[in-house]
Amino acid sequence: MTVNNHIEEFHGLPVFDFVAAVDEDAELPEPAAVAWKIAIEFEADQDWAARWQQFLDRVDTARVTAVVVGEWSQDGPDSFAGPLAEILGAAERLPALRALFIGDITYEENEISWIDMTDVTPVLTTFPLLTELVVRGASDETIEGEGVMLRPVRHEHLRALRFETGGLPSAVPKAVAASELPALERLEFWLGVANYGGTTRLEDLQPFLDGARFPALRHLGLQNSEIQDEIAAAVAHAPVVPRLESLNLSMGVFTDQGAAALLEGQPLTHLKSLDLHHHYLTEAMQQRLRESLPGVAIDLSEAGKPDDQWRYVAVAE
Repeated sequence: MTVNNHIEEFHGLPVFDFVAAVDEDAELPEPAAVAWKIAIEFEADQDWAARWQQFLDRVDTARVTAVVVGEWSQDGPDSFAGPLAEILGAAERLPALRALFIGDITYEENEISWIDMTDVTPVLTTFPLLTELVVRGASDETIEGEGVMLRPVRHEHLRALRFETGGLPSAVPKAVAASELPALERLEFWLGVANYGGTTRLEDLQPFLDGARFPALRHLGLQNSEIQDEIAAAVAHAPVVPRLESLNLSMGVFTDQGAAALLEGQPLTHLKSLDLHHHYLTEAMQQRLRESLPGVAIDLSEAGKPDDQWRYVAVAE
């Protein structure tokens, strides 16, 4: 399965395609009114760096609060290292930047396993006031080069962090666990599969379950995994759960076994929402979940066949 659609909203703002607007000579919105997307098409006549410079020249970037980086490769997978250098080099012109989405790329442009990511630690060290970071890309097991990477870091203001991969290397959650992120409220990992570089194991997630590492955490997403039942069983007794407002265990191979473990553990009725979409639950178990958690908004969409022998995560390739 793959990523099918571009995001339409980010950081509470509508996403605005800067390149398309400039090419159509359209009027540009107020700098703080949108999340500015900079992306190029395959075999575009200008590279991403040229479009980024155009953005810096045409927009009052001192007032820009959110940026979305789309496709940056002109003729095949290229490392994000180049675009990252351009963004970091413009840091002084982006004093209001609070949110960055790296890799709003669908399968028609580049499969997630071929989005050539790099070490994103410099984003956090260069933008100390950033509050939201989303990274979509491949691990170092699937492509040449570093792949998606993070090193332990201290950041005082980051409130939301998400890594979207078809296979998450264990080094990433280990680095997050070793980081000092006192303001972190939302954390999500798309774990993926081993065939696409996923080496994260249940023990790598334990620091996020024990409740001690991130005191401000209110939303936890451990998603897109072949071990979704094991994760659910661990979550059922995790000390972090009582202070969560929302929990996301979606996109993976989640069956009645995991759901039963979840319901037989600690109470979940305090949650505002529980996202389980893309699952392999029987109708009976879906009904049991609804009846057991009457005040919780539960997403049980995208149901697979419980007896399907070919179960798969939502996003891998």
